[in-house]
Amino acid sequence: MRYRWIVWIAALVAGIGAGVGIAAARQSSPQSPSAFQTVPQLTNPRLDPGNPYNFVAPGFTLTDQFGKTVSLSSFRGKAVVLSFNDPLCTTICPLTTSALVEAKELLGPAAANVQLLGVGANPDATEVKWVRAYSQAHRMMRKWRFLTGSLPQLKHVWDAYGILAQVEGDEIDHTPATFIVDPNGRITRLFMTRMSYSSVPQLAQVLARAIAADLPGNPPVRDSVSLATIPLIGPRKHVRLPLARGESLLLGPGNGPRLVLFFDTGEEHVSSLTLHLLDLNQYAALSSVAPLVAVDEASVEPSAHALRDYLTSIPALAFPVAIDTSGRLADGYRVENSPWLTLVSGSGRILWQYDVGGKGWPSVTSLVGHVHAALAGAK
Repeated sequence: MRYRWIVWIAALVAGIGAGVGIAAARQSSPQSPSAFQTVPQLTNPRLDPGNPYNFVAPGFTLTDQFGKTVSLSSFRGKAVVLSFNDPLCTTICPLTTSALVEAKELLGPAAANVQLLGVGANPDATEVKWVRAYSQAHRMMRKWRFLTGSLPQLKHVWDAYGILAQVEGDEIDHTPATFIVDPNGRITRLFMTRMSYSSVPQLAQVLARAIAADLPGNPPVRDSVSLATIPLIGPRKHVRLPLARGESLLLGPGNGPRLVLFFDTGEEHVSSLTLHLLDLNQYAALSSVAPLVAVDEASVEPSAHALRDYLTSIPALAFPVAIDTSGRLADGYRVENSPWLTLVSGSGRILWQYDVGGKGWPSVTSLVGHVHAALAGAK
């Protein structure tokens, strides 16, 4: 299924849906200065600094990945990070949830007073098995509560928070919103996640600062990172990537055409990643096509060992698997989904791109045809 991200900024700024708008009108009060508000204005186009708010968060009761009933009000006394995520998503949702986990870790001991909470945002995936599968795939079973419910229940929550979540044809329209709710149950900030692998640590830093501003004593945030715009690594730049099984691989102009597959191991819960990777062994055995290299997106992997553990659990692959440790390569190659195929020329020009996450895995025959056609057209 293809995922389109629709952000209704005007509606969100105006009141974040009818329910929240009424709450804001009746209960809002001027925000007091906070530690987060002293941060200089961000100019990074890939990073949302968040919009400040101050009103009561609409209440709800749903079911988590363990099948247990959970109410927002049960976390009163803690800061809550409330994110709306599609359990079948392979794009912005993994970026968001990776940042959520990292943000909580940056708070050190104060993390004990923080609750990560997700609400499902896919009308076609409302069963508990989906929020459980997502949590397992991203190793978050014990790190958050991912909630779902009947479609009417979910629609009620989406409407209250101004979330667009609907199916149009084979596409999902979904607002990638994350709210910070203070220990008194008031929304203090809204973030909209953008498609950027390289800015996950920065998003975690900004989220952590916003959370800390709502906690008693404004606890310090550990391991600060620069929030400046990150230089990307496009196909016209040389880069040496570490390989999953040791040594390294050089990408960039002067090394002939390459077919690059961007992926992460979390894809396994959505499609048969292993079977498709093994199918690509047939492509890799051909001499008439551009050599294939797979690139794992480490910034959204649940741990530093996720790729290694995954590769040791499957049969050998006939092509190298490199690691994009920073996400700068994926963003530089204009990756917009996962998995994603990009064919680049020997000079570093992008000749062809294919959205595997949206359109599905191509057969080896189809893939060879696309590559041959793109290479021929480039001559």
